[in-house]
Amino acid sequence: MSANALALPLGLRVGTLADQAMLTGPLDGRRSLLGRARSAGLDHVFVADHVSFYTGFGMDGMIQAATIAALEPELDVHIGVYLLALRHPLPVARQIASLCESAPGRLVLGVGVGGEDRHEVEICGVDPKTRGRRTNETLIALRGLLSGTATSHHCEFFDFDDALILPAPDPPIRIVIGGRSEAAIRRAALLGDGWLGVWCSAKRFAQVTRQIASTCEARTIPGPVEWDHGLQVWVGLSDDRTRARQRLAKAMERMYQIPFERFERYSPYGSPSEIADQLAPYIEAGCRHLNVMPIADSPEAAIDGVAEIRERLRANPA
Repeated sequence: MSANALALPLGLRVGTLADQAMLTGPLDGRRSLLGRARSAGLDHVFVADHVSFYTGFGMDGMIQAATIAALEPELDVHIGVYLLALRHPLPVARQIASLCESAPGRLVLGVGVGGEDRHEVEICGVDPKTRGRRTNETLIALRGLLSGTATSHHCEFFDFDDALILPAPDPPIRIVIGGRSEAAIRRAALLGDGWLGVWCSAKRFAQVTRQIASTCEARTIPGPVEWDHGLQVWVGLSDDRTRARQRLAKAMERMYQIPFERFERYSPYGSPSEIADQLAPYIEAGCRHLNVMPIADSPEAAIDGVAEIRERLRANPA
């Protein structure tokens, strides 16, 4: 790892996936794992969002975020990513406002179009070809609704006048946009507070952040933006690299129904030190938060491994 990679701003935040062990089972065990994440120095946990992914797998990101926020009041919660095109903006705005009322300043909302499984979109009554436009329109409406002022919005997908959602989140939530397409990058520049990268090289990450900086000149959302670019990344944790790769490959292939070789160059595995070395170039490229999806021997080992990655990335060479 280079000296430049170690000289990081204190603003770097690293979080781990809230897995099934954190979200289900005996309450004491869930609280223990979340407390372990907090005590280890992690900045946040993150949850996913799917209605019915491939084999029926799913989870409601907003409900899980609220659960985590209630169980552990000292950790932030990220949703990565919420399938906004499958929802109407008014109930989403109410959910966000309610969550932020009980956990102010702790929610980061990642938004994506859910590109991996078109069937998931279809069974929700949404034409997959409209996902991008729906997401844009819903983001515009959601920004207005979360401002605390009466909002009207008319588009091909929904119409409403003078809708009011109070109290408005205070402080406002950050919205980061996931996706690798040019449309997603433009969406991040014009409608988001950052980009959430996945399955990309550090070189590509740097290119995207520069592209967003230039594209945002066309932004119409009022006020300055402090970019909060992030990376969501699967990692295999073990001092035995062969074992780490095998377990990571099995988990990812089960999830995505695609050979691991398609993901391997973007999915580090090995010891926390080795993984930190592979992630450091992303920090140099402008990444300010990491959502780490660890595959390890146990939930405890996963938390401890991500915490060690964080320590190594934030270490001061002086």
